[in-house]
Amino acid sequence: MITVCRIEDLPPGEAVRVTNDVPAPVAVFNADGTVYAVDDTCTHQDASLADGWLEGCLVECPLHASAFDLRTGIPTCPPAKAALRTHRVTVEDGEIRLHITVGEPA
Repeated sequence: MITVCRIEDLPPGEAVRVTNDVPAPVAVFNADGTVYAVDDTCTHQDASLADGWLEGCLVECPLHASAFDLRTGIPTCPPAKAALRTHRVTVEDGEIRLHITVGEPA
């Protein structure tokens, strides 16, 4: 489990990229008060999803406009075809905590 930041440091509509203590970068999003985490790199091409556009539970890749559902990691439009791995996040004592998922996307 990794402490990402305090919940007040990640306002709704924002994302943070986690690179320390993880095997690959993870993007943590505050989607209208619900916190989600997915692998940060778009499955279509090497681009950071933390730099993308967030609308509800969807994040759009800043490079070629692939969109992913943060709840499932599944792409909702091309050019991406492969899903992202999702990670469990909790908010405890005002801190966002990331629980890394091992293995392939579901």
